[in-house]
Amino acid sequence: MVSSDPWSIREQDFPADATRWEQLRFILHYAALAPSSHNTQPWKFRILHAGEGVELYCDSTRGLRVADPDRREMLLSCGAALLNLRLAMEYFGPRVYTTLMPDEDEPDLLARVDWGYRALGDAADRLLFRNIVWRHTDRSPFQDWNIPQHLITELQQEAAKEGSILTFVAAGEMRNRVAALIASGCERQTEDPEFRRELADWVHPNWSEVEDGMPAYAFGMKSYVASAVAPIVLRSFNWGKWAGREMAEMAAAAPALAILSTAEDRPAAWLAAGQALERVLLRACAEGVRASFLNQPVQVQELRGELAAAANLQGTPQLVLRLGYAFHAKATPRRPVAALLC
Repeated sequence: MVSSDPWSIREQDFPADATRWEQLRFILHYAALAPSSHNTQPWKFRILHAGEGVELYCDSTRGLRVADPDRREMLLSCGAALLNLRLAMEYFGPRVYTTLMPDEDEPDLLARVDWGYRALGDAADRLLFRNIVWRHTDRSPFQDWNIPQHLITELQQEAAKEGSILTFVAAGEMRNRVAALIASGCERQTEDPEFRRELADWVHPNWSEVEDGMPAYAFGMKSYVASAVAPIVLRSFNWGKWAGREMAEMAAAAPALAILSTAEDRPAAWLAAGQALERVLLRACAEGVRASFLNQPVQVQELRGELAAAANLQGTPQLVLRLGYAFHAKATPRRPVAALLC
């Protein structure tokens, strides 16, 4: 029997003798394991009536009105879910055809993925697929171990497959400038009580059975007492200066700090960047490398240009990644597939 928790999905449970519709419902467990800002999981799926494909929609009711007013990060998150969907469909079935933004009159319809011709899948993509169930964001301190150059090159190649650019920020003066922008972005955001309130709404005590958002353990708060007061503290106090300083230190000390950018800055580019992001995260995971996000200088519009200049970027920055080796941390929850269907 297939578990309702997407993290518990097992490859051997694929219903090979079932209908295409039932097979796609099983595959959606993998799509649900994508990362999303605040773990909002802002995606919905419609399995086409004959099981020939899946439509991906963004769920605007799960948007972040303050932190993400233009839905940029929402589409990045949906792009990551789309990449997982593509990988899983090709792993269990024929190759797929993907159409982005298939209906200009329906802006919430982001993509349609159809099964196509029978062909052997790419070995590199099969490796990515097998790491979907192991990948998750890790905000803990990383070990002081260097990431090999060959992996850095491969991560850049994975991003390029989806039309994005992954720039690694060298340690030293350039890294320090980027770290300072991360701190500045954090301080600017937390000056707004509405931003703090929105963030607190998505943080839950560790015993909560809510299937989205961020349990306090994701921030290293293992104590039940600390996890209970975390939302109150986030909402009631301006903690930005302290948090910004800590984030800047983590950025400066990270084994690798990378910025994902795109040539254009519009919805189709955001959706493509989300797919690039997931490729990078899954390939890193295959080598035991974890990641977390330091997106403050991208989320604060006034700092995006400064970030691009500080890191000598090509194109527009979409997110900042901290990469390194860490001991296993507990993943954040996911909603069951039944709650994702429309």
